This record gives sequence, structure tokens and C-alpha cells, in this order.
Amino acid sequence: MVEFLQLPAEHDEAGLHRGLVSRLKEFLIELGRDFCFVGSEYPLQVGGRDFALDLLFFHRGLNCLVAIELKVDRFEPEHLGKLNFYLEALDRDVRKPHENPAIGLLLCATKESEVVEYAMSRSLSPALVAAYHLQLPDKAVLAAKLQEFYALNAPLPPEPSKTPS
Repeated sequence: MVEFLQLPAEHDEAGLHRGLVSRLKEFLIELGRDFCFVGSEYPLQVGGRDFALDLLFFHRGLNCLVAIELKVDRFEPEHLGKLNFYLEALDRDVRKPHENPAIGLLLCATKESEVVEYAMSRSLSPALVAAYHLQLPDKAVLAAKLQEFYALNAPLPPEPSKTPS
């Protein structure tokens, strides 16, 4: 999905974030129709503390905010907790009365299916899952594109040493 960024094999979340923002047009094309860019490192304040959401979009077809959190490591359950926190802040403090509740995309380098299943079993409502399948890129397509990106950017094996015999 993000192979157009041409990131080095060893990159961090800040590098991924900078690459996406600098190539926003291509990223929006990959996401699909009806996405509008709202902000990068979008500021949220809760309880007097400052937080920054990696990327915030609006989806015209779903009429809702779409929060994207970027992780260059494997999926961890706490990533979902952070994303849910951001979604709640968006719904309480940013969402307009005529808009639907915010939805989130958590983009991770890898995942263990059973860990994801356990982490998500109590967090998503069926209405949001149904809306996701109707308007957003298919989950399998997103997963395949992300895996393709990491495969393209995997470190090359070291070359055998060439010592004279």
C-alpha cells in the first residue's frame, strides 16, 4: 500500500509518517475515493494533556472522521487501546452533530491473528464493521498491500565474503 514511499528497510514511525505526509496525493489514491485530508499529528487535548493522532481524514461517503495510527512494529493490544482513546476524543470534541462516529485504522507491520482477535473481540460494534466493508478498502486488500510494502523493504541478506583462496 505504501511502496511509493521508498523507505529504507530500517525506518521508524516518524519516517513512515513523514513519508506519507510528503506523498499525500499518492497515499489518498491508495486509500480510495472520498477521503479528504484533515491533518497530520492532529492535536487532541484530554484532561489538560496534549496528544497527537498520526493522521486524520474525513470520508465523504461514510460522513465520518477516519483516524489512522501508524506502527512499524507488530500489533500489540495496547495499540488498539490508544486508537480507541483517540476515537473517543474525536467523537466527543471534534465530530460535528451531523457526522457519524469516527472510525480508526491501525496500520502495523505484522500481526498474530489470535492476538488481534482477542484484542478486538469487545471493541468494535457491528454497525462500524458493516460500514467499513461498504466504503473503505477491503481488509484483505489493506493487509496484502501492507505486507507487500514490508516485503519490498525487507533487509537484503548479507553477501558472502569474497576472500582470495
